Amino acid sequence: MSSFGREYYINLIEESYFGNVSKEDIPSACDCFTDDSKVVIYHGDNPVRLFYKEPKEDQQSLEVFYDHLLGNYNAKFQDFVHTIDLNEEKCASNFLVTLSPKPNSEYLKTGILTLNNSNFFRLDNGKINYMIIYYANPTLGKLLGNTNASPTGFPKS
Repeated sequence: MSSFGREYYINLIEESYFGNVSKEDIPSACDCFTDDSKVVIYHGDNPVRLFYKEPKEDQQSLEVFYDHLLGNYNAKFQDFVHTIDLNEEKCASNFLVTLSPKPNSEYLKTGILTLNNSNFFRLDNGKINYMIIYYANPTLGKLLGNTNASPTGFPKS
């Protein structure tokens, strides 16, 4: 059982982690992770992306992810709903992310995006050891003129 309570984990996720990402304080956001942590990103049918706090050869660091995100967008995280298992030190969080392109962003023409995210956290001694990010980007398809695409395994209407 975790020696940390529900409120600790909510604060870790919402304030210490996402709050620092929003403030573009990446060193403080990375302090929320254990040294051997790994982040896995799943987005639709795209290839799985892996990032590491302390990458080995041929691995990407967390900074690569944040440099791309924050180099292109101002990010706002809101409407969190958390499911926390204190016995197993695991959390699931659903929330909205609003990405507003920065003036020099290669994505400026796309405009503001709103993502539906589900992140799953495995924790170790009060820090994030493993984070899985699943996200849906329902606004992008419409902005790009893709109106007939359907996800894999879902029949076309």
